[in-house]
Amino acid sequence: MARTRAMALRLLDLWRRLALVYQTRDLLNALTFQLRVTKTAGIMQEFWIFGYGSLMWRPGFEYLERRLALLRGAHRSLCVYSHVHRGTPEHPGLVLGLDTGGSCKGVAFRVSEANWEATIAYLREREQVTMVYREAVRPILLGGESPMEALVYLIDRKHPQYSGKLGLDQQMSFILQGRGVSGSCPDYVRSTVEHLRELGIHDSELEAIYAKLDREALLSHTR
Repeated sequence: MARTRAMALRLLDLWRRLALVYQTRDLLNALTFQLRVTKTAGIMQEFWIFGYGSLMWRPGFEYLERRLALLRGAHRSLCVYSHVHRGTPEHPGLVLGLDTGGSCKGVAFRVSEANWEATIAYLREREQVTMVYREAVRPILLGGESPMEALVYLIDRKHPQYSGKLGLDQQMSFILQGRGVSGSCPDYVRSTVEHLRELGIHDSELEAIYAKLDREALLSHTR
């Protein structure tokens, strides 16, 4: 009994140390990004934010312009274990992130300079509950125009909530069990696909999961 208790205390201490490392790293990342944003704000003519998931139809901030956009070098993927919005730590769901490689069609929002800092603060509160994303400034394409710099949220591949590349059946198991403060994971996937369709954006991975959700729903009604 004493040995088991001692082992549990050592594991608890190790977890606390790891948590402190992540908190310190995330604080440094936030400070570094804040310096970059402040510097960029002094030279940028326009301020853009790139959305690839729920941000596309539910931005939650004031904007001057909304445009279809293309981001190169990252792709939309269900690669984030959701512990808050669409799941719990015990029963995680699966939500979208921007993972390395490929490209992603999404929506860009132009924000006024006066609202830039407040918008970033809002996005951090919304997107960075567990600090699973990395804030970055990347070029995006708006139609045939020259590239514009935009704020994007990229998945942090070193974060424990990064799932990596999962197979369809693995994804489905997390999606079906996911329930969080913002609702169910199946509803999240369905809403994403339906909004992408309205925008004329086809995402083959999400369409395959949508079809599988339809089959699961049909089977549940016939049981």
